[in-house]
Amino acid sequence: RRTEKGGKRMENNHKEYLECERHWVFALLIFVGGFYGVYTYLLRGGVFCNAQTANFVLFAIELGNFHWSKAAYYLIPMTAYMAGAFVSEAVSIKLTRVKFLRWETVLVAIEILFIIVLGFIPDSAPFQISQIAINFICSMQYNTFRQAEGIPMATTFCTNHVRQVGIHLHYFLTKRDLTFLKRSMRHLGMLGMFVLGGVIGVFACHWMGGKAIWVTAVPMLVLFISLLRADLTVEKERLHTLPHGH
Repeated sequence: RRTEKGGKRMENNHKEYLECERHWVFALLIFVGGFYGVYTYLLRGGVFCNAQTANFVLFAIELGNFHWSKAAYYLIPMTAYMAGAFVSEAVSIKLTRVKFLRWETVLVAIEILFIIVLGFIPDSAPFQISQIAINFICSMQYNTFRQAEGIPMATTFCTNHVRQVGIHLHYFLTKRDLTFLKRSMRHLGMLGMFVLGGVIGVFACHWMGGKAIWVTAVPMLVLFISLLRADLTVEKERLHTLPHGH
């Protein structure tokens, strides 16, 4: 294969990529990420569990106002997110050695279980239960799914996608290379899927309350079936292969 360096485009054999690296997989994951963001903000305490920048800002505001107890509240999602990255890294290494299923497949199954359980938690329960759970699984997802067919992608937040749209539009206009326009459209598509997930999340939250989280089980189940099929058939001999970016 040819690799990209100094702004030149990479061309990779399509067969080189694993099922867990396909663009459509990342599109569904970020759709779910958008839904999570709306769900926790509207129904679970007004915090963002997809990423932690906003929570750090709110944490700093409360510290600056000497509201110690309110500041401590934001340590909950921040710590849970950190724990998710730690656990996903440790578990993925051990699972790779076992060579039973890919960690990506197992993670999606774990996420589905979390979704089912969270839907049964009554609206009167402490928000921290849902916050910790969603922070934890978002962190594991972000740390696990890193590149979509060679393109670095985030599946739980938007900042890098906005940046990449701007960068590649600049290169397209200056170099007149459609490669950069296509790359920009990839990131723009991810932003669109995130917003779509959030919009559907708003309607679902108003209609179903806390059980709205079950809506995300549908795309996650589609992902799980596809990844499981790949692990057991066409990629059975590639379970030791790490996805790009790891």
